[in-house]
Amino acid sequence: MAASVTPPRGMRDFLPAEKAVREHALGVIRDVYAAHGFDEIETPVMEDSSRLHAGLGGDNEKLAFAVMRRGLTAEDLERAAEGVDALSLADLGLRYDLTVPLARFYATHRAALPPVFRSIQIAPVWRAERPQKGRYRQFVQCDIDIIGEAGHLAELELLTATVATLDALGLGGCVIRLNDRRILAGILDSWAVPPEVRERALITIDKLDKIGPAGVAAELRELGVEPTDASTGLSTDVAAELEALANADWHLADGIVPPPAWLDLDAFAALRELRDALPDAAIEFDPTLVRGMGYYTGTIFEVAHPNLDYSLGGGGRYDGMIGRFLGQDVPACGFSIGFERIVDLLEMRHDAKPRAVVLVYDAETPPATLLAVKGELVASGTRVRLERRTKNLRALLDRVTADGFDAFAPITAETTDAASLAFRDLGV
Repeated sequence: MAASVTPPRGMRDFLPAEKAVREHALGVIRDVYAAHGFDEIETPVMEDSSRLHAGLGGDNEKLAFAVMRRGLTAEDLERAAEGVDALSLADLGLRYDLTVPLARFYATHRAALPPVFRSIQIAPVWRAERPQKGRYRQFVQCDIDIIGEAGHLAELELLTATVATLDALGLGGCVIRLNDRRILAGILDSWAVPPEVRERALITIDKLDKIGPAGVAAELRELGVEPTDASTGLSTDVAAELEALANADWHLADGIVPPPAWLDLDAFAALRELRDALPDAAIEFDPTLVRGMGYYTGTIFEVAHPNLDYSLGGGGRYDGMIGRFLGQDVPACGFSIGFERIVDLLEMRHDAKPRAVVLVYDAETPPATLLAVKGELVASGTRVRLERRTKNLRALLDRVTADGFDAFAPITAETTDAASLAFRDLGV
């Protein structure tokens, strides 16, 4: 039986036309981010295992691919196969996001960086996901982060650059959803949720848009959480409260009615300042927005498109992470575009592509003529491919059309220069 020639599960090959769309999108993203003052960096694909499992990555730490130490014995491998203390056998791991590597990078190079550092990272990451539609084991993240800015200017710059990037990709009309971890803490306080299950309770609340208020209430009960009103000690109708939270808006603290007990007024005021500073953006307050990473400390946000049922990216403030590496706290905030989610929505705009042509030659055409004419076209900014004429010319033309070429011309021994070519449209 022949060996399988498919990629590993959850990983993909990309044909030339697919790769072209991806590279076009990455080029747009890089150009807009750079125009907004961000600088691109690169970090290794692997980090120390202890760093990847430092309690900063939430559930994603469980999905990290481990790299076993060299020199392991057969007994060590048996223990790993049995799952017994397997992490102790690994000294490195593939990165599961770009934020933990950025924090390590900043701690390493801080002396060479400006007081406020605006970074771009665009690179693959790896997670041992269960492969399914929209979830891969290897995927690209596009991150921008601002380190060293404690004020709301960081959030504003990140959101402005992100919305501009999505607009440039042709994905305008996006909605920004805002929340703050302090508001989430207030909700859990109001339900008297015990500290030891708070992170798991937040993960459950994060499923609200998928399983609804009743589903979230049921999962909280499965966790052993029976929310009560912290002021009265009486049981709380969690499903009803979640329904109310999902419908919360910017008028909660307008003085028309007393604000709810769970609302952190300072955090809410800060969110309203962000909204007011971005008058041209559609911004919603969503007290149930969680964001899964355990390292977020303040503002959190997502960007969604009105025609899609998933977010196009998200991020937030993570002021406590860099201090874990540096020994002193440094304010930090970041945003990650869901590249794999948006790239499937994109089609390469014809006006965004360089002209791409095929020169169809036969056995009598001298190589010197082929190279001279090809060189002339390439110098003019045209993409050129040479293809030997086949008996089935239609099959050849269908193939190059699928590869993104938009015109072809025969080239013969009598061809003298590019101006003498007779191009025909391939209909793309």
